[in-house]
Amino acid sequence: MHVLVKGAGVAGLTLAHELGTRGIDVTIAERGTDFRGTASWFAGGMLAPWCERESAEETVLTRGIGAIDWWDRALPGAVSRNGTLVIAPARDVGELKRFAARTTGYEWLDTEEIARLEPALAGRFQQALFFPGEAHLDPRRALASLRQKLVKRGVGFVDAAGVDDDAFDLIADCTGASSIGSVSGLRGVRGEMLYLQTDDVALSRPVRFIHPRIPLYIVPRGNGLFMCGATMIETDDGGPITARSLMELLNAAYALHPSFGEARLVETGTGIRPAFVDNLPRAVRAGNTITVNGLYRHGFLLSPALAQEAVNLVQGSDLKGDAACN
Repeated sequence: MHVLVKGAGVAGLTLAHELGTRGIDVTIAERGTDFRGTASWFAGGMLAPWCERESAEETVLTRGIGAIDWWDRALPGAVSRNGTLVIAPARDVGELKRFAARTTGYEWLDTEEIARLEPALAGRFQQALFFPGEAHLDPRRALASLRQKLVKRGVGFVDAAGVDDDAFDLIADCTGASSIGSVSGLRGVRGEMLYLQTDDVALSRPVRFIHPRIPLYIVPRGNGLFMCGATMIETDDGGPITARSLMELLNAAYALHPSFGEARLVETGTGIRPAFVDNLPRAVRAGNTITVNGLYRHGFLLSPALAQEAVNLVQGSDLKGDAACN
């Protein structure tokens, strides 16, 4: 069997990886070799199934809980298993308790314990939630490394513009936001982010800051670089970041630590996340086409589980009619 995977974002690459481990021939159709401009490129890379349960369905936890081990096996050394810290100003401690009420897998920390975990935050916060089982990775490095691994395995990458679908036994459509308008019920959710660089703050893990106007997460990338995100706006407008979003993200970062006020703003970006009405991804088969889409804000967290579901549909080539994993 020879499968054409359309799309070389996190969904397409993880599916190609899973297909390859099952001995299935794969070709990937991509639009250029640069990940820039895709939702995967602007992702936070947080592998945080317990934290995500605060605003997501239980299935995000159950399907995402194996993602850390998957990425660790696929790309040894790419994952940092340092957990996640969730903090809030003293005036918003009630919001922190509400966060705890909707999640599991955490420990309560006091001021001294916060300082031991993240010395840069010493004396700034009275309470925090620590999720020790969570992890993070650098999405840009992970995408490049996974692509390189697939090339070494013999996976072919071809230009999507010139590919002949009829030359393949099955098609796996992993084109994400590009399919808005052609996949029923798929919508765009805009996410805006920025990168800050400063040598005056050191963090060892993602920090989620419960802010009264905009929830902020800051993910360390090493060498004083921090990814800060992210807004969630119901639109598929992929234009530049708005002044309001930029100010709110910067204000929240400054509230987390004043040294971010002197940081260098080295990049801003906007990504369109593909989402269905329930914000849950789907792998759906219709004939010889499998559609994998709707990863929303959970691309790196849920793509391994979704890829495995899609592989099951690929291997069910004797299925009569349509099939779906939701």
